[in-house]
Amino acid sequence: MSYNSSNTYKRPLLGATNKSLITLIAINAVVFILLNFLWITYALAYDTNPTAEIFFTKEILDWFVLPTDFGKLATRPWTIITYMFSTYSVWMLISNLLGLWAFGYILQDLAGNKKILPVYLYGGFVGALVFIGSIHLIPYLHKPELLNSSFIGGGAAVMAIAVATSTLAPDYRIFPFINGGIPLWIITVIFVAIDFASVSGNNGAIALAHLSGGAIGYVFMKQSAKGNDWGEWMYSFVAWLNDLFHPEKKIKSKKEQHFYKTDKPPFTKKQNFTQQKLDAILDKINTKGYDMLTTEEKEFLNNVSKEEI
Repeated sequence: MSYNSSNTYKRPLLGATNKSLITLIAINAVVFILLNFLWITYALAYDTNPTAEIFFTKEILDWFVLPTDFGKLATRPWTIITYMFSTYSVWMLISNLLGLWAFGYILQDLAGNKKILPVYLYGGFVGALVFIGSIHLIPYLHKPELLNSSFIGGGAAVMAIAVATSTLAPDYRIFPFINGGIPLWIITVIFVAIDFASVSGNNGAIALAHLSGGAIGYVFMKQSAKGNDWGEWMYSFVAWLNDLFHPEKKIKSKKEQHFYKTDKPPFTKKQNFTQQKLDAILDKINTKGYDMLTTEEKEFLNNVSKEEI
């Protein structure tokens, strides 16, 4: 028999192994630096701070934040995505990135790398719709100053990550030095309670956006547990972009090898095939999580660990 081995190489893209969480954090940080750099430029160009802020908001910030006015939204529809990556407040950046890292790292470890991107985007997208809808439909929020307001920051997206992680592993403990650790669900309930308490205030639309983001995180994980992966189309889209901008580069194929029957079992070649299967299963665990393995794959892993192949 003959075996021809060839390898392919792809540059890592959003959604690739262990890249989603770092990429989301990097995008938030880069946008923060960009907006603050531009703000400093405007502050130096104008004599008074109010004047600089007016022009900065009109000429720069308005193209990133989500407007509640339908007319403005129609002229800049991309803001339903950009708003969740945008902030020029240091405290908002720190709080969002800490939450994203703390919960996102656990989610990535337990459910696989690919879950983070769709949960974040779904949370931010639904949060945006609820923010706009609540201001236009809820009487006590239907005020002139709110009708001309805007939404900025990844609070709803981060809340989706937090609730999704707590839904997947509610008893996962952090801060082990505090009485053996605090379960994730307690931390998440505190965040949710803070937003519930804010619903009746002037920031009610923001609180509702955060809560809706959390709700979509919960539903996403429940559907995923049933085998309904809402992020599948995103994976396909990312793969399409990867192939479009970074076509596969074929690494020089190994020289074709021939193997013949002998009296001795071909241990080396058998191990090679086993290693390939093991690598494929480990990649699947990393991207989709251990729970997505088939019974056969789980048994294979168990046998490998016993035989120490």
